[in-house]
Amino acid sequence: MDMQGQRQLFVTQQQAWEALNNPDMLKACIPGCDKFEVTEDNVYNVGVAIKIGPVSAKFTGKVTLSDIQPPTSYALQFEAQGGVAGFGKGQSQVSLTPNAEGCELNYTVHSTVGGKLAQLGQRLIDGAAKSLAEDFFRRFDEALQAQYPRNEAAVEAAPAPASTPAPATPTWIWVAGGIALAAAAWYLKR
Repeated sequence: MDMQGQRQLFVTQQQAWEALNNPDMLKACIPGCDKFEVTEDNVYNVGVAIKIGPVSAKFTGKVTLSDIQPPTSYALQFEAQGGVAGFGKGQSQVSLTPNAEGCELNYTVHSTVGGKLAQLGQRLIDGAAKSLAEDFFRRFDEALQAQYPRNEAAVEAAPAPASTPAPATPTWIWVAGGIALAAAAWYLKR
């Protein structure tokens, strides 16, 4: 499964970066997440309970961040096991780009699933993944707004991008992150 998207975040690039690297915030924003713990530098153990169609399962897995370029971008790899329900694995790219409204988050996800999940059909899996991603981003945006109430003056006062062009990826989630994306990607793969 391949998925990509972008989100406008009404916080600074640095604020979005910090949120995407905050395990407690990610745990609260990922639907069904009961564990998002640092195990070593840039490696997280994750536990999520989800239901896709008739398949419900508890997945445990690992998210590893790499190619980290604060506060602009990172890559992540993830893998998860859900017993007889199946497994998921993949990678994601997440980037944040400052703009006049705050920052834009851009992400891409490539994943594969196996086991009972793979038998559900691509259409059902894609729909569930998009729904989980939307739920994550809604929660993430609400958490950001609670932590950094929207203040137009603060966003306008944010430093303009350097004269060197920023990477072509906008800034908003995990996710993931990317941990937010990692989380979203991780959910989608489970």
